[in-house]
Amino acid sequence: MHLRSSSSAQHVLGQYFTRLGHIVGADRTHSSDAHLGMVLTFIAGATNAGGFLAVGQYTSHMSGIFSAMADHVALGAFGLVAAGLTAFLSFLTGAACSAVLINWGRRHAADIQYALPIMLEALLLCLFGILGAIFYPSPGLVLSAIPLLCFIMGLQNATVTKLSGARIRTTHITGLVTDLGIEIGKLLFWNSDKLEQRYGAPVIADRPKMRLLSLLLISFFIGGVTGALGFAQFGFLFALPLALLLFGIAVPTLVAARTPDRP
Repeated sequence: MHLRSSSSAQHVLGQYFTRLGHIVGADRTHSSDAHLGMVLTFIAGATNAGGFLAVGQYTSHMSGIFSAMADHVALGAFGLVAAGLTAFLSFLTGAACSAVLINWGRRHAADIQYALPIMLEALLLCLFGILGAIFYPSPGLVLSAIPLLCFIMGLQNATVTKLSGARIRTTHITGLVTDLGIEIGKLLFWNSDKLEQRYGAPVIADRPKMRLLSLLLISFFIGGVTGALGFAQFGFLFALPLALLLFGIAVPTLVAARTPDRP
């Protein structure tokens, strides 16, 4: 009886590792890209909205941060310019770090090349949650938390950009809405026989892409609501469940890569 239950538990665990392992595996498919994109977009929305409640600033919106820097330069508020520049450089460094980890993985451990930055993101979210719970409301906490969150957002966005061939962005909602608008425009375009004879192939919307973009936008919004409610209720510690979700998709790939194949 004990052996049977143990075998059953191993079977369930094996299925878990098999199903989740493909999400961040080196072999990419449209399905795995979509699944991972939805998870990471949810995390981005939760972190961005919850982080705003925690530190008073959105940390994935580089367009807004850059525009604010320009305003502060014009107003002579150079302290705020320095803060914006720090946030920008942190996001940039996070994106660069993702590229370093992925390219290192491709040369030394191809199976875990995408799991590495996702695991790092999970660890940094844990760090954010624990430090925030310990040191809040210290003014120094905000000064360190904003660059940390920007780094995390840059790390995540670059990771999903590289693994999807730039088809998916998790923090760049402006890009998602733009791409969706382009496809809607194609969908609404009237293809007449005369135009097709003159210009060739008709204008056709990419419906699978429209569905994916719509799902990513919904995931970001749901993540934002979840993050806002979670951080409002539990404070910085709500970052830990978000980190746990990332651990849940990265660990199976890391473990599978370290487990030798059995005959």
